[in-house]
Amino acid sequence: MPLPRPDSTRFDVDDGFRVVVQVPEAHAQRVIDAVLEADPLIYGDYDRVTFETAVGVQKFRALGTGRNAATAATVAVPCSELSFYVRCDETSLARILDRIYWAHPYEEPVILVMPALRCLHIRGQDEDNPNRFWNRPAEDWIPSEHR
Repeated sequence: MPLPRPDSTRFDVDDGFRVVVQVPEAHAQRVIDAVLEADPLIYGDYDRVTFETAVGVQKFRALGTGRNAATAATVAVPCSELSFYVRCDETSLARILDRIYWAHPYEEPVILVMPALRCLHIRGQDEDNPNRFWNRPAEDWIPSEHR
């Protein structure tokens, strides 16, 4: 099923993929770094755009059909979930997925790839909006270069 193509004078949309990876917290940055070797993860006027959740718990039980022996009980591992947008380019996507498999400590990492639309602003619009961070007192999350 094709994704809808909203028509707007405020933003453009691009087809692509949303990639989600569950990874033990200690290995999250290594996976991100490996992905960035394959793609700069450009999102409009920014690059290296990723999202990492707070640590949660991934649970699984090894069946014993892979490299590892079967586990009798479910195992719980503190994990983060990484996500990012990839342009609709199968070659780039394959390269990125290869890098995730290389950097991830699991034999069978949880990697989900979903069709996605991303919305990109049209430059020069809405710059006087009082909700934009540059039109408000500086908050702690704003990089010093943007204050």
